[in-house]
Amino acid sequence: MHKAGGAVLIAGPTASGKSALALALAEKIGGTVVNADSMQVYANLRVITARPSPEEEARAPHRLYGEIDEAENYSVGRWSRAVADVLADIAAEGRVPILVGGTGLYFKALTTGLAAVPPVPAEIRAQVRARLLSDGVAPLYAELIERDPVTAHRLMPLDRVRIARALEVILATGRSLSEWHQQGMAPLIDPTRAVKIFLTCERAALVARIDRRFAVMLEAGALDEVRALAMRKLDPLLPAMKAHGVPWLVRHLNGEISLDEAAEGARMDTRRYAKRQVTWFRGQMKDWPAAAPQDALRALENQLVAL
Repeated sequence: MHKAGGAVLIAGPTASGKSALALALAEKIGGTVVNADSMQVYANLRVITARPSPEEEARAPHRLYGEIDEAENYSVGRWSRAVADVLADIAAEGRVPILVGGTGLYFKALTTGLAAVPPVPAEIRAQVRARLLSDGVAPLYAELIERDPVTAHRLMPLDRVRIARALEVILATGRSLSEWHQQGMAPLIDPTRAVKIFLTCERAALVARIDRRFAVMLEAGALDEVRALAMRKLDPLLPAMKAHGVPWLVRHLNGEISLDEAAEGARMDTRRYAKRQVTWFRGQMKDWPAAAPQDALRALENQLVAL
């Protein structure tokens, strides 16, 4: 477990100002910004995932950003293994890790541990994905109910990605996800020693930030990023292919909808995601202090003084 100097954990809904807050704090305290967002890991999606710019990355060390190819099926387990090495590096450097992102499961794994599910062989994943595309999700869900009823009953019957994942695990290992969850990786950070904050915005203000940010993304080249991604003809179930805005812009590039329609669809999906993020954190991370973006830096500094 990482001990040196504690750690700072910054979470919040998309477009709430997390990255700017992390960078401002890193510059003040000599911290290293560590990505805890499942989409900002991808190498060629800087604009559409709102990754820090090269200029921002030059102002303080940044780790685990843009390191993964979009063809890879990145997971919370893989992130946990990577972040363990990063935290060890940061401790050796005598710096403070500032983990920032909107992926709640990453923070959950960081502070409470994670089941050590082994990697699924590519051929088994391909078989399950092929069945999903040809037969739909219902037969896979029915099979999962037979093989792993505990996990199946935790999932929505139309949750294609998680149903496929659970079925892949049991086919690959002979053990259910529910069994794997009983043993796994220990937490990497002691939550009682960590400085934590959840950025909160009034709903109307957050919607305005989301809408404004997507307009900026389009001006900055998001459509070109998505065009390059679409040309690779990757599996549509890969996480990178579901990054907010990507499916809608792909539809526009295919001539199915106008750019205005794609932008509105992307903004709507992002608003809904932000609402789910807030609900998830309120339910799962009840002890995290909340602060508005304009008050968050002072709140973090006060916590650091008290640590």
